[in-house]
Amino acid sequence: MAKNESRRFGLIVIGDEILSGRRQDKHLAKMIELLSERGLSLSWARYVADDPEQIIDTLKQSFASGDVVFSTGGIGATPDDHTRAAAANALGLQLALHPQAKELITARIVTSAEGDPIKADFNRPENQHRFKMGEFPVGSEIIPNSYNQIPGFRIAEHHFVPGFPVMAGPMMAWCLDHHYADLFHQSNWLEQSFIVPSGIESTLTPLMETVEHEFQGLKVFSLPSVGDPSRGGVFAKRHIELGVKGEAHLVPQALEKLKQGTADLGFEVYIHQ
Repeated sequence: MAKNESRRFGLIVIGDEILSGRRQDKHLAKMIELLSERGLSLSWARYVADDPEQIIDTLKQSFASGDVVFSTGGIGATPDDHTRAAAANALGLQLALHPQAKELITARIVTSAEGDPIKADFNRPENQHRFKMGEFPVGSEIIPNSYNQIPGFRIAEHHFVPGFPVMAGPMMAWCLDHHYADLFHQSNWLEQSFIVPSGIESTLTPLMETVEHEFQGLKVFSLPSVGDPSRGGVFAKRHIELGVKGEAHLVPQALEKLKQGTADLGFEVYIHQ
């Protein structure tokens, strides 16, 4: 059976700055790392602009999927932060100030004021504006933010965290550990591969299909490369990384079948560490 096939994990990264290249996305790599440490894997990822309609359409699809989804970015209270309202819209819910979020934001305002009664005045426009960061779709639960105490929120197995990696990473880890620990390390998963110098995918594809058909539930993969001179050796020239992933007890046998079939087709097989 496929790895944790009963539950899929997805990631939505929201932000014009990612799509324009002004910021480099760090959320995808972190999400993969967090899941891998827990014996899980990422099924899909999407990048979305700071556009309300795009975000609403994306969330409607992901809410309907039944997947466990993490969404980064757009939960602040500036004009380009649309995620909170979009999540409510996608679910047909209203936004409301979450009681726990209000308490946390209140504490943050007091702490930031450093004893200045003017800065600590909750009626100040800037402080009233800060409370908007605690307005979530009705029925949401908060996600603690250890960095600055301004929480994220979760609803319908979607987890909304800030676009700042220093905050998002720990918040995503908290969600996994507190809500999905029962899914950790459910399967003995293994991935193994080898290099085929000057490999030709069209020639290898029938073999890949045969091995995948024989070993039901395993996935055979092909990663072609034009070569990387900086790595030297077999990796410097055009090659294919050919491999198998799935239940550990089946992978070695399937890999041997794939290696033998590759050699029978006249290709060199290079085993790498």
